[in-house]
Amino acid sequence: MSALRQALTDYLAMRRALGYKLDKTERLLGQFVSFVEDRGENCLTTETALAWATLPAGADASWTSRRLAEVRIFARHLHGLDPASQVPPMGILPGRARRATPYLYSPHEISNLMSATAIVRGSHLQATYRTLIGVLAATGMRVGEAIGLDSDDFDAINGLLTIRNGKFGKSRELPLHPTVVTALQDYLRRDDRPHQAGTSALLSCSAGRRLRYKNVQPTFQKLLHRCSISPRSTACRPRIHDLRHGFAVNTIIDGYKAGEPGSRMAILSTYLGHVDPANTYWYLSAAPELLGLAGDRLERHLGGDA
Repeated sequence: MSALRQALTDYLAMRRALGYKLDKTERLLGQFVSFVEDRGENCLTTETALAWATLPAGADASWTSRRLAEVRIFARHLHGLDPASQVPPMGILPGRARRATPYLYSPHEISNLMSATAIVRGSHLQATYRTLIGVLAATGMRVGEAIGLDSDDFDAINGLLTIRNGKFGKSRELPLHPTVVTALQDYLRRDDRPHQAGTSALLSCSAGRRLRYKNVQPTFQKLLHRCSISPRSTACRPRIHDLRHGFAVNTIIDGYKAGEPGSRMAILSTYLGHVDPANTYWYLSAAPELLGLAGDRLERHLGGDA
């Protein structure tokens, strides 16, 4: 192992100890270190960082900027160990990260997606994807959190799901609507549920193993196609993650209608597992109806009615 690759191993271990998962970071920086090694270099330089970050030729500016940003953070770590290592300056390869416009599914579309699971091969897998979609829509949890659930994380008596080791290593409990509790109980009691020794997954595939994210994505795309759910624009394409956005937006809308948006936002931020409440407030811009409610409340406030 080269000194640079050992430094990368130590860097990732240090940041993971702080709660970061860094799966994409590990992949990108691993590719970068291989690039440096192939060039016969043993010290990080700005020239080499730029040469790697701009691959492939003609790549989008946001992509090259992201790649260089990952190298820059790593380079700062290296520079503290070896002043000869260069840190690429800020301002080169600028690229503004743009969040995708959420596709907010209607209740009818969610129902259709759950019904469309009939195209999935195997009755148990059909039930698994139907349950997954329902749980994501009803709780707003992340896809990775849902497929990472164990059967013991479901407390039917108290109506709770416990998410362990979520983003940034955080754990939290999610109170469930009674209909979600019933749906999960029915799913776990199915006669066709496979039993694989050593597997504790709540949501399992036909072989009894835990669902894999790389299989969930293409399956969801097939369901979208089956339901004729298509992009609303180039910036607004339906994704499975948008079920989380829909839950958040509907929760905030209910808060405005109940006259308590502030307290609802605080609860929602905790429920979604956001470390920074600013990430929750971003949902204010996600739906025209929500913007209208916020605007009306602001007008009342400025007019002295609130």
